[in-house]
Amino acid sequence: MGELKLIKLADIQARNVEWLWEPYLPKGKVSILRGHPGEGKSMFIMALISALSTGDPLFNEEDRREPVACVYQSAEDALDDTIKPRLDAAFADCERVFAIDERNDPLSFTDSRIEQAIRDTSAGLMILDPLQAYLGANVDMYRANEVRPVLTGLVDVSARTGCAILLVEHMNKMKGASAITKGLGSMDITGAARSVLLLGRANDHSPEVYLAHVKSNLAPRGQTLVFITEDNRMYFVGASDISANQLLDCADAPEYRETKSDQVEASLLEYFMDSEEIPCQQIYDFYGGNGISKRTVDGAKKKLGIRSVKRGDAWYWVRPDSIPPQRKNEGCNLVST
Repeated sequence: MGELKLIKLADIQARNVEWLWEPYLPKGKVSILRGHPGEGKSMFIMALISALSTGDPLFNEEDRREPVACVYQSAEDALDDTIKPRLDAAFADCERVFAIDERNDPLSFTDSRIEQAIRDTSAGLMILDPLQAYLGANVDMYRANEVRPVLTGLVDVSARTGCAILLVEHMNKMKGASAITKGLGSMDITGAARSVLLLGRANDHSPEVYLAHVKSNLAPRGQTLVFITEDNRMYFVGASDISANQLLDCADAPEYRETKSDQVEASLLEYFMDSEEIPCQQIYDFYGGNGISKRTVDGAKKKLGIRSVKRGDAWYWVRPDSIPPQRKNEGCNLVST
């Protein structure tokens, strides 16, 4: 056990929060941008990098700023045929945009190259897209005890360098869940972020893309911002009173509304693609927290042919034979408690 060291708060010099983009992106902190695939996250990122790298005003701001370098790390898109053309289309200054070469050595949150890249480029923003690709091969994003240490290390890097780190996150498909619980994996991921942004459309036919402020620990949440997309670019057009939860309610309201039983079956199917066994209580706690009864969950379990086994003092649900395993951390949507 380590030696006790006490810090007297009277000896701490208070300081104001510094902002890369107030109140959405604080400097020296980790933030999250979440949204479903195809909703415009990539175009928003390109517009953000363009404004920062050229010194243009950021969306709802009016004044120019000093240009800053950005590090954009994407596990889903190639630099040459996707990212560079998108940055060119957004008129970014690519002299100030960098990426870590991980072709022969995959990157993870605990990799020292993240801090080295930030320091070598004096980056004001680092983006890791998507976050689950950089957790590490042996980290289960649904287990808080595995997620917490790697996120703590990333938070420390952000604080030491003063760089804003933005994690791009896909959302789970659980309809009716609040905006704060729509991220994939453990709630510790959301808990580690000081700001959480949600990007999405009100429905499939909406020309507008909304950026809603889900969580803000350091300032009052900002207004929801409205964008339109045109010619592979995203343009800011104004603000809206719609909240993140209202945006989700609109997006989750198709012409045919699934029953709660349908929703549970679909989400369990996806989760069991990645997990051989799930603690029974974890399942009940998650669905109960989203207003779904134990009876509905048990009905879905029976219909899917999920078996129960006892391990020590705890019960687990076992993946049915009809669901093939997939690569870890893809397609999951059950948040652990």
